[in-house]
Amino acid sequence: MTHLSTLGVRAGQVRTAEGEHAEPIFTTSSFVFRSAAEAAARFAETEKGNIYSRFTNPTVRCFEERLAAMEGAACCVATSSGMAAILATCMALLKAGDHIVCSESVFGSTIALINRYLVKFGIAVTYVPLDDPDAWRLAIKPNTRLFYLETPSNPLSTIGDIRTLAQLAHEHDVLLAVDNCFCTPALQRPLELGADLVIHSATKFLDGQGRCVGGAVLGDAERVGKEIFGFLRTAGPSMSPFNAWVFLKGLETLELRMRAQSAAALELARWLEQQPKVRRVYYAGLPSHPQHELAKSQQSAFGSIVSFEVEGGRDAAWAFIDATRLMSITANLGDVKTTITHPATTTHSRISPEERERAGITEGLLRISVGLEHVEDLKEDLARGLACV
Repeated sequence: MTHLSTLGVRAGQVRTAEGEHAEPIFTTSSFVFRSAAEAAARFAETEKGNIYSRFTNPTVRCFEERLAAMEGAACCVATSSGMAAILATCMALLKAGDHIVCSESVFGSTIALINRYLVKFGIAVTYVPLDDPDAWRLAIKPNTRLFYLETPSNPLSTIGDIRTLAQLAHEHDVLLAVDNCFCTPALQRPLELGADLVIHSATKFLDGQGRCVGGAVLGDAERVGKEIFGFLRTAGPSMSPFNAWVFLKGLETLELRMRAQSAAALELARWLEQQPKVRRVYYAGLPSHPQHELAKSQQSAFGSIVSFEVEGGRDAAWAFIDATRLMSITANLGDVKTTITHPATTTHSRISPEERERAGITEGLLRISVGLEHVEDLKEDLARGLACV
């Protein structure tokens, strides 16, 4: 099986003796051994098998194996959230005295995790522009161990050149981790472009209907299968079996949703670009985007996140949001329901004004995550917002 749509439906499932067609949910904390010798072998890791649902559960394993097949990864470790996936990666692969080079254009909570917590344990960080490979090169130090980026970025759709950054990282014995939340393997496969690790917030597009919280880290058997799994086994930021089952259902329709939402987002971005009250539209699918060609070279479509800036700053942006009637006012994204948010006071509110300015998060910026409603109804709702600017 090589086609993504087939992998999303079939990969990872191992039927039990009951012969079920759909994947079962194993709601059990522990598993029974046939003998004392088998229990000892499982704990000694000389025999594979279930032990305890903190780190071995068949439903979670099915999700891990399916997502790994879709990303082209040797191994996947599922976690309780996307932020837990980032934390597990850093705690497992970094130590005091190490240095991270991180994109300026990452999720606000990622910046908070690094600045408020990782630095307390002696891990240093340098932030650089996502789209400037020379800045990444100049930021490398003898103790640099990790490059971390999101592409496309949240919320401005800046594109990181994965191939170039992978080559640069590997020349200096540095790992490259790519957050693939916005594209998913339906639109982009970072490992094929040279990345070492892929991070997901399964809460977003992998679920697709805003039902559960979860995350995942993908990569090779040594770093992910041994080191990151070892952290999960000990520290316990585990995905629940029920959430894993929900994500399995999301993966079944992932490619269909991503294609449809990308097409609608492109149409809305083109429409917004023509509106006089919109100062700028941020969407890599537009030819006006400075990295349009780069996005085309490493993505098969451009995703569902469209950001745009309106005249009048925060007051105008809030008035726009409050005038909408169809879109949901929520900071989550990746849902079949279109959502709208004001990043400066929600998703990026926990970082300093200087960090927001450096990341390009202005007071007039709005972000929509385009769902599966009819595109004409979404245009009508956006027009209501523009009328109040």
